[in-house]
Amino acid sequence: MWEMCALAGFLNGREAARVMVPRGRGTILFTGATASVRGGSGFSAFAGGKAALRALAQSMARELGPEGIHVAHVVIDGATATERTRSRAPDKYETKKT
Repeated sequence: MWEMCALAGFLNGREAARVMVPRGRGTILFTGATASVRGGSGFSAFAGGKAALRALAQSMARELGPEGIHVAHVVIDGATATERTRSRAPDKYETKKT
């Protein structure tokens, strides 16, 4: 999983930068999770992937900042409402209006 996080982030960031650098401006945001700075038991692949993405964002920020490109890694924790998450925590969805 970590290779996919880092590779996907790299490829997307590279392509965005190719458009932004000639313009001399732009913003690239990478969304991450708390696992990027603090891994948890049973989540080593996820934590490794998110840590790699955070390091990529930091490196790209230093590389692209002088070109006028802002790069940030933003921690956004939370589950996405899917059938899988509903089945794992049905009590959390009972009180929510859809």
